[in-house]
Amino acid sequence: MSNTDVSERGDPLHVASVAKAFRVLEAFGQTITDLSLMEIADLTGLDKSATQRFTHTLWQLGYLEKDERTRRFRLGKPVLDLSFYYLRSNALIELATPALVDLRNSCGERANLSLYDDTTTIYVIRQQTKREYFDGSLIGRRIPVFCTSGGRAILAQLPSHEVSSILSRSDLRAKTAKTITDPETIMRKVEEAAEQGYGLAVEEMVLGEITIGAAVIDANGRPIAAVHIAASTGDWGVDAFRERFAPLVIETAQSLSRSQRHITHRVR
Repeated sequence: MSNTDVSERGDPLHVASVAKAFRVLEAFGQTITDLSLMEIADLTGLDKSATQRFTHTLWQLGYLEKDERTRRFRLGKPVLDLSFYYLRSNALIELATPALVDLRNSCGERANLSLYDDTTTIYVIRQQTKREYFDGSLIGRRIPVFCTSGGRAILAQLPSHEVSSILSRSDLRAKTAKTITDPETIMRKVEEAAEQGYGLAVEEMVLGEITIGAAVIDANGRPIAAVHIAASTGDWGVDAFRERFAPLVIETAQSLSRSQRHITHRVR
């Protein structure tokens, strides 16, 4: 759920027009094609007049681009500027970048870092291998915690009542034919991750992919991110994958966790 999905009532600091503008931008997350005004209205729930005003303003600011031939809209390049500002200012990402390069070089498989955000994590570092697919190369992708190795490793660091709350608010629809969606079975996987120090997922997000992940913990003992290693099931059996990569992913996550004790907010 995005931050703009929160209720607009009861908060004196809530600016409804700002929230509606973000609803227009977030509508593009539901498609890979350009959108017409009517399609934006349908996706946001805004009326035609409001959709036209917000879309026009965002277009003037550059956050939307318009195809003059079709009159359809797409996200504009300044959206990427915001992503850059976030990545540049995040101390964990700065510290983790060389660590993930080293991890990729050590394991020869894809090494990723994702940041924890309630029911999901978001990829912010993706160190690729030669065998890569398009979605697997992009940062900014949001994935659920319930069916991912890093997500389960993160859940394993939380109290059981928080895990139950997260699962109750998660969209437990299967991503593949092998996705585990039963809450009790997911809880057992989380308990396994707590015992082993890492989470494991086999073809639950992408068929043919096996992943292992360990949580990064902040100075307050809370999970804030996860380190993942991903490989092909055609190259690795589950037991061999665990034996080879569990020590590497745990070591990297623990090193980044130790670094959190020394991170302070940057002041210029």
